[in-house]
Amino acid sequence: MIDVKVPVLPESVSDATIATWHKKPGDAVKRDENLVDLETDKVVLEVPAPVDGILKEIKQDTGATVTSQQLLAVIEEGAAAAAPAAVGAAPAATATSHPAAAPVAAPAAPPKTGAADLSPAGQRVATENKIDPANVPATGRDGRVTKEDLVNFMRTGAPAPTATPTPGAAAPAHPALAALGHPWPAAAPAHPALAALGHPWPARAEERVPMTRMRTKIAERLMLSKNSIAMLTSFNEINLSQVAAMRKTLGEQFEKANGIKLGYMSFFVKAACEALKRRPIVNASVDGSDVIYHGYQDISVAVSTDKGLVTPVLRDAQNMSFAEIEKAIASYAKKAREGGLTLDDLQGGTFTVTNGGTFGSLLSTPIVNPPQSAILGMHTIKERAIVENGEVIAAPMMYIAISYDHRVVDGKDAVLFLVDIKNQLENPQRMLLGM
Repeated sequence: MIDVKVPVLPESVSDATIATWHKKPGDAVKRDENLVDLETDKVVLEVPAPVDGILKEIKQDTGATVTSQQLLAVIEEGAAAAAPAAVGAAPAATATSHPAAAPVAAPAAPPKTGAADLSPAGQRVATENKIDPANVPATGRDGRVTKEDLVNFMRTGAPAPTATPTPGAAAPAHPALAALGHPWPAAAPAHPALAALGHPWPARAEERVPMTRMRTKIAERLMLSKNSIAMLTSFNEINLSQVAAMRKTLGEQFEKANGIKLGYMSFFVKAACEALKRRPIVNASVDGSDVIYHGYQDISVAVSTDKGLVTPVLRDAQNMSFAEIEKAIASYAKKAREGGLTLDDLQGGTFTVTNGGTFGSLLSTPIVNPPQSAILGMHTIKERAIVENGEVIAAPMMYIAISYDHRVVDGKDAVLFLVDIKNQLENPQRMLLGM
């Protein structure tokens, strides 16, 4: 028997939550095959099978909180799946005297969970949403349906499992709602006022979904930032016509040479690194009553995922080229979408750059990510009328913002930092000369 344990978690992660079991007791497993997903405050960790064999027992159910090296499951090494052999052997042993015995003995799975076998929380979910537990795929111990199974079943948008549906009640979910995991049918009667506004869901519909571990941690960190930092935000605007012209002139050659498109983010990261060298207090971190000055620029780049915002780190960004920055950001974005970010990808960071303009944000006040002292917010680019050399012209303009911890960063330093960013991006050649 081989024990499957929780991997050793980093010091910054005290525990993890069991998100999904991919195998049930009795299933055959192969070495390095993913058995279970563990959700931490930052990423989802996969726990692979250490050997080939049969999963004999699951020690921790979905939703349980576990710590480093805690026992998760037991695998019988080298064993073959017994279910097919038992089914095949039954007819040979009983064919002459009990021909009907084989079909009776074949089902090896435990009986489906009934309403009485659910936990109180599960019963409430099943009752409120009119779900028959017998129709829900079970992942709990001994084949029991857990509350998480019920919630996941609701979010799949599957048709109602109960008996004869009434007209419209089992209609397919509206595509936009289905994409968000809402099971509300599109054809259900809507309140007239809601229908007039174009809302497809029924009047007074509600859905209660537990907050994920990552979402909970994000909420905690945001409240920590709000309650522990004397935060202030300053703004400026940038004329990006020179950057746009450079991208138009050299973008095709850059992509052929480096295999990656030349985006705006690399310009902002490079400009931030140069500005941080000249304003080291903006690159500092707070540790209790001490201020830690960093002689390097590890830039955290905000990346949006379905589960929340994460900030993978470009380490030693001051030494990276434009192509290296673009490739690193593209790699992080892909890993974030596929759930492949590791804890090492997210650890550290001395300064953060976030781009709300990707989603059309014109102006915002980004929140500082402790223990960092500041964060730079980019926004959408808009053609606006400006005065240049006494003439009114149209230019691609962007508002930028810096939120900073006023306990350590003075307003003068924050404003001059933004002015430095502005000067570099309105004259991109400055970055090449370190000016």
